[in-house]
Order: sequence, then C-alpha cells, then structure tokens
Amino acid sequence: MKSFRKELWFHLPSRRGFVNITGEVESALQESGVREGLILVNAMHISASVFINDDESGLHHDFEVFLEKLVPHEPISQYRHNDTGEDNADAHIKRQIMGREVVVAVSGGKLDFGPWEQIFYGEFDGRRKKRVLVKIIGE
Repeated sequence: MKSFRKELWFHLPSRRGFVNITGEVESALQESGVREGLILVNAMHISASVFINDDESGLHHDFEVFLEKLVPHEPISQYRHNDTGEDNADAHIKRQIMGREVVVAVSGGKLDFGPWEQIFYGEFDGRRKKRVLVKIIGE
C-alpha cells in the first residue's frame, strides 16, 4: 500500500472566505500515483474548515449568512474565549459547525464524487497563513 502526504497553504486577506481546493487535491492525487484508496483532507488549524458541497456563489453567500446569524462575530464580548484578548471565538464555533475534514474515495485514479461535489477550505479567522493536510493511502 502507498502512502502520500502533502500540505496546502492558504493566506486569505479577509477574516472569512471559502476556497475551492478540489483542483489542488486532484493534483496531489495524481502526484501520489494512487489509483484505488482514500484521501483525507483536513484543516490543520482550529478556526478553519474543510467540507464538501456545491461550488455555487449563492450557496456560499447562504453559508456566510447562516453562520453569522447562528454565531455572530460581534459583539466579541459575548464570548468567554475572547476574555483572553482574542476576538475569534466565533471562528472556533463556526469551524465545529462546518467540520474539520473530509474523506473521499479514490476509484480509477479519480476522486469518487457524487454530482456537483467539490472540496472547500473554509476560513473563519483569516489574515494569516494556515495549512491543510492531504493524506492519501491506497494502491
């Protein structure tokens, strides 16, 4: 069995955003040479997320509105975590909602997706470098 590891780095200039990383994960898969197996893609930071969904701008807007209604950034004084001098408690909670990682089957050397599925990096406390781990195992 083969094992392959790659890190993807992101530095979003804004506090929040969604980035389609499907192409980068597909490139890592090609680089690995794995034809049948599994890919784990996970955010290596506690205020970022990796998730699978449709690449549609209206949906991304809806995610943003939903998350901000559910866990608003301000007032920052509403969160005990921010008593430490931080202002990102909402980012930690948004990450829990959107998820840490995804696992995708690899079949015939390709990501085995359903219709419209794409992999996204979700940033909830940006403006600094963060990484995503791509771990591929298989034959």
